[in-house]
Amino acid sequence: MNLKTAVTRREHFNAAHRLHNKNWSDEQNRGVFGKCNNPNYHGHNYELEVKVIGFINEDTGYVIDTKMLSDLIKINVLEKFDHKNLNMDVEEFKNLNPTAENIAMVIYRIIRPLIEKQYELKIKLYETPRNFVEIPY
Repeated sequence: MNLKTAVTRREHFNAAHRLHNKNWSDEQNRGVFGKCNNPNYHGHNYELEVKVIGFINEDTGYVIDTKMLSDLIKINVLEKFDHKNLNMDVEEFKNLNPTAENIAMVIYRIIRPLIEKQYELKIKLYETPRNFVEIPY
């Protein structure tokens, strides 16, 4: 019996951001986002888990080749986000507040078309060791 199996690749990136809604006053932004609204930005050491779920291929013994998955994440996510100011350097956040939720959603949207449709994809993004987001849930 072939059961669905999950393969997870864990990666790390550092990035700065500022949580800010340009349609709000400075006072409202500070009230909602607090320290995360610092006009000079602030940074996080993000931990990213990319989980691919599917059936084990009888010929390879893999659900997915982890080297291929690692390369895919490196080229399409890490090179784009690592050591960047998300608000200023990453096109997807020019008009999107780079909250952990939105960062995870952007990563999902980048990776989903690159993984065959037969596989489920889950993204878990740790902004801190105690705060994380999962997509889809």
